[in-house]
Order: sequence, then C-alpha cells, then structure tokens
Amino acid sequence: MAETETRLTDVFVELTDTLVADFDVIDFLHTLTDRAARLLGVAAAGLLLTDPHGVLNVVAASTERTRLLELFQLQTNQGPYLECFRTGRPVSAADIPATAARWPRFAAAAGEVGFASVHALPMRLRGEVIGALNLFNVDPGPVDAQTLQVGQALADVATIGLLQQRAIRRRDVLTEQLQTALNSRILIEQAKGVVAERLNTDMDHAFTLLRGNARSSNRHLSDLAQAIVDGTERLPA
Repeated sequence: MAETETRLTDVFVELTDTLVADFDVIDFLHTLTDRAARLLGVAAAGLLLTDPHGVLNVVAASTERTRLLELFQLQTNQGPYLECFRTGRPVSAADIPATAARWPRFAAAAGEVGFASVHALPMRLRGEVIGALNLFNVDPGPVDAQTLQVGQALADVATIGLLQQRAIRRRDVLTEQLQTALNSRILIEQAKGVVAERLNTDMDHAFTLLRGNARSSNRHLSDLAQAIVDGTERLPA
C-alpha cells in the first residue's frame, strides 16, 4: 500500500510539475497516457481532446494499436469514448464482445487488436467536457472503483492543467495551444513513419526513439519531427 501511494504521489507531482509556462503539450499528454496505463495496471490508455470547433481528435496513446482503434472509433462515430464525451460521465464496457449490438463496428475492431474491455473517463471541469481518457484491457471484466477513482483524478489533473492554467492568460491561448498540438500530431505521425521505415522497426518503437531523442536534447517533439520529415535531422539511434 505504501509503495502504491508513493507511486501515485510521484505521478501527480510529475504531471503537476510539467505545467510550466512553456510546457510541451504533446509530451505532457503522452506522459498522462503512459503513467495512467502503468499506475492503473491496464494494458493501454488513450486520450481524445476537442479542437477549437468542439470536434474530438486523438492526441495521445500509450501504444500504436490504441491510437489506431481510437481513430477508427472517431471515423465510425461509435464507441464508449464518444458516449463518455457527449454525456460527461464515465462509460464502461467490461466485455466488449457483448456490446456488439450497441457498437458493432467498434466491438469488431477492438477484438481484432486484442482488447476485451474498455473504460472511458471524462476530462471535464465543472460543466465543460474537453475530451476523454480511455483505459483498455486485454481481458474482460470490470475495473474496481478505486482504480477508476484514481483514473478520474488523473484526467481531472490534466483537464485543470489544460484549461485552468492557460485560462489565466485567456481561453483563446488554450485554444491556440490545443490546435497547435493537433497540428503537431500529424507531423509526429509522419516522422514516426519515416523512422519506422528507415530503421525497419514498428511504429511504437519509432515513437519511443523520437520521444527519447527530443527529451535528451531538450527539444519539443514537433520540432524534432519537422526536422526528421524535412531530412535536416539525423535519425535517432
């Protein structure tokens, strides 16, 4: 119990400490999904956020298959995360195959990538919902109440960081930052593809290399991705 509480404290300190004047939004959101998956003991985590027009976009995922599944959900306009976003309430599917009548295309796609359960937690501040944090497992079954409570707390910390911190300097600053993050996401996906192809590796490993190189050189992921795509940067070793 003491070890768990220590790890929980460390994660919250890390997330809070990331919220400085010029923090890297993309790296912050990926930190959230990585830490959520590890801390909560789930197979993977993904994050969807709204753009300035209120449209949901996939902005971070702890694994490549998670990102692809979330993109598929948005394309088909069905699944637990969309329902979570629209209602502002948690949505759980403890046995995804059993939801085939409710979300047929999502259930089939989730099964293909090996996920058997999912739990979507709203990213909200008071009455405003800006996205959803999604927790995936390869085995069916519910997540205990305490785990969901901690997951919701992580989502709340991220929401406050994205809304409240930037709202100090007006909401339009936040809107611009979120839009920049969404634009950067496209560039990072292109860079992942370049690295994966040239190093003959998978997309997950390619992103790990990109992210590690950006951190070690104290650069934003988007800046490194631009250099990789432009061909002005050597590929990370």
